Amino acid sequence: MHNDRGDQLGDQLGEQDLALLHALQIAPRVPWAEAARVLGSNAATLAARWERLRGRGLAWVTAYPGGSYRQVTLALVEVDCLPGARKAVVEAVCGDPRAVTVEESTRGRDLLLTVITPNLAELTAFVLDDLEALPGVERQRTYVATAVHRHGTHWRLDALNSAQVRALEVVSARSAPGTGTRPPAQAWPLIEALAMDGRRTAADLARSTGRNTATVRRQLARLVSSDLLSFRCELAAEVSGWSVSSTWTAHVEPADHERTIAALATLPELRMCLSMTGDANIAMTVWTRSLHDMLRIERLFGERLPWLRVRENAVNLRTPKRMGWLLDGQGRATGEVVVPSALAAR
Repeated sequence: MHNDRGDQLGDQLGEQDLALLHALQIAPRVPWAEAARVLGSNAATLAARWERLRGRGLAWVTAYPGGSYRQVTLALVEVDCLPGARKAVVEAVCGDPRAVTVEESTRGRDLLLTVITPNLAELTAFVLDDLEALPGVERQRTYVATAVHRHGTHWRLDALNSAQVRALEVVSARSAPGTGTRPPAQAWPLIEALAMDGRRTAADLARSTGRNTATVRRQLARLVSSDLLSFRCELAAEVSGWSVSSTWTAHVEPADHERTIAALATLPELRMCLSMTGDANIAMTVWTRSLHDMLRIERLFGERLPWLRVRENAVNLRTPKRMGWLLDGQGRATGEVVVPSALAAR
């Protein structure tokens, strides 16, 4: 997808880039004309700016499984590899559509996988049958999510003013999933196309699938309104300024669970927060600007959440795959997408 990888200067994001990306984080499919009114620009300028960012692998919009996450099973899976086998295992799990995110980690694991399947039975088959039989895997530990409180769609840059944020939130609310809306039949070609470019219009999708534009427009409206998928604007962490990703696990007593989740939601660096099975019953991923910020966050937990017991915090050294997209060593999109199998219409 991108080239000139050594051109670091060209990869730095300016204020207008950040404003556009913040807008797309809030409303990933906002029409350019509408975005231009909010951002004080024009549609052609925004479209060109987006194509430049996307073409260099610095940002992309994708459709991914989840919606409200009530219709899928999500788990974090820690994987230990045999000596010398990490690279081969990474390649194998990156090619598996059930492992939607793959992170290479520090501390007591080699890999951390985010796995999404349609149900618990398919998760069981992945971790107990396929993963354990994979050459190079020494052992795995699985933590099943019982609730998803926050995910990457909620994480925001801080590049827009409050009025701009509110205006884009209104746009986003217009396409929020409805109650009981089912995805259309034979939606997989549309889903595949949207996973690779979540901003594709009905006309774009009609051309890529060979379907009638009016038919695709109706199918797309049903698909977007269903709880099958969500849209997300992603960006390369290295150029966003938030270059350090870490995953934390912690324990809280049941009586403290609700107030803990409410407090964590106020943390600007928080990207993901799950309730999980097991003693470490909360998992968090935070993006920070430096390693030193991790110490600040740990102190913050001690001061404001003294009842929370941190079990582990581990830096994610490299992310070769994020929500189906294969990334290079700098975290930029390569253009290759392994469409998550949980997106198959149910």
